Amino acid sequence: MAAPEDKTLRNLNGQWTVNKQLSESTDPALTIQGIGYFIRTGVAYATISINVNQYEAPPKPPNESTDTFVHIDIDQSASGLTNTQENRCLDDTYREHTDWLFGHVKGRSTWVSLDEIEDAYLKNGWEAEADGKLIFSHVESLDAGWTATQVWGFQLVNDERRYCRNIVVAKDSERAGFRLVYDYNA
Repeated sequence: MAAPEDKTLRNLNGQWTVNKQLSESTDPALTIQGIGYFIRTGVAYATISINVNQYEAPPKPPNESTDTFVHIDIDQSASGLTNTQENRCLDDTYREHTDWLFGHVKGRSTWVSLDEIEDAYLKNGWEAEADGKLIFSHVESLDAGWTATQVWGFQLVNDERRYCRNIVVAKDSERAGFRLVYDYNA
């Protein structure tokens, strides 16, 4: 289902599911990240859902500011696989995280304008938000040496407004870009 008009980058709350028919293959990126064949195959066939809780609060450590920032806490489930947790604070501060799929990583997230995005793949296809901002996330693997850069926003896909993520994964001279397109569930 297309995203309702009240869903914006300032209100992603709800449940979303990756639309496999509209999304691009994650397999080349997962290969670069060192994910084995059986897990990649499981991801390819799994229904991937995210539950998003978005709110404003002071930042999490190591940032000690008393200002409030947008937080986006995501529970991700994939049928037949172990769930993962994505907790993002849009304060542009690196935080470390470990999970069963990607290992030990550090990442940061922030707001960016389209003009601030340098990579052509990441920059492609965005609908303008009222404030002109998109969500930018950069993750570095501390175990395997890859990087994953994402831009989140809304795009017109088959004439429907959809929540999307353009993602580029790179390691050494290897690079893979893909787009995830989400259905809004509730």
